[in-house]
Amino acid sequence: MRVALCQIEVGDDPKENLDRVLAAIAEAASTPGGCDLAVLPEAAQIRFGNDLAEAAEPVTGPWVSAVRDAAREHRVNVVVGVFEPTSDGRVYNTVVGISDTGEMVGSYRKLHLYDAFGDRESERVAPGDRPVVMDLAGARLGIITCYDVRFPELARALVDEGADILVIPAAWAQGVFKEEHWTTLVRARAIENTAWVVAVDKAPDRTRPPRGLPGGVGRSSLIDPMGTVLADLGPFPTVRVLDLDPSLTSRVRETLPSLSHRRRDIL
Repeated sequence: MRVALCQIEVGDDPKENLDRVLAAIAEAASTPGGCDLAVLPEAAQIRFGNDLAEAAEPVTGPWVSAVRDAAREHRVNVVVGVFEPTSDGRVYNTVVGISDTGEMVGSYRKLHLYDAFGDRESERVAPGDRPVVMDLAGARLGIITCYDVRFPELARALVDEGADILVIPAAWAQGVFKEEHWTTLVRARAIENTAWVVAVDKAPDRTRPPRGLPGGVGRSSLIDPMGTVLADLGPFPTVRVLDLDPSLTSRVRETLPSLSHRRRDIL
């Protein structure tokens, strides 16, 4: 499988952000050898600090429809973060999965809201109510959004539902020890679940967003089931296409069968 880590900038204008998303998909598809799956950040539609409810659209709306058209045109499966409206004036922080024929395969609404480090995501965002595994690009993708990665039980539930790749779109804010947390947590989710991890953060903001919120850290990564970091994109906007060998998962689990050693009779 060929996977594109699309570490793009995300700003205040949904149209400009859509242009960046479409350009990243086109760049991934034009890479020699092509691309099967392009993963983009959480909240790629508009960055936090703006009026999320004003920008939010149903997943059948024009913003996602344009991404679906690009997926179909370039024959690339896509995972990307958007905002959906809710009935209470907040939004859902949603990740959508789109097939290479432009079909909407699934959507996941973020379960764990970032009420930490002085932020209150729950004031603007309503929580989802279920984990989601998507069948996309010939694989079972378990979706984890940003702050969700701090809750290992979600990753384990996704693996129990058959996920063989954990996909982690993020808008991971800068802060005290935050970059260390990001790189440690995404690697830990790979090691403890002996699963591939595709973790894609937005590129750090060049300008401060509204409300003075901190920007992202970047450091998007591809990590194999043994915990080897095969790529770390650093801090700059980058689209990189990498090989992901799904057969490695079974080889690692034969050597390190920790999932089968779980004490389900006790825990």
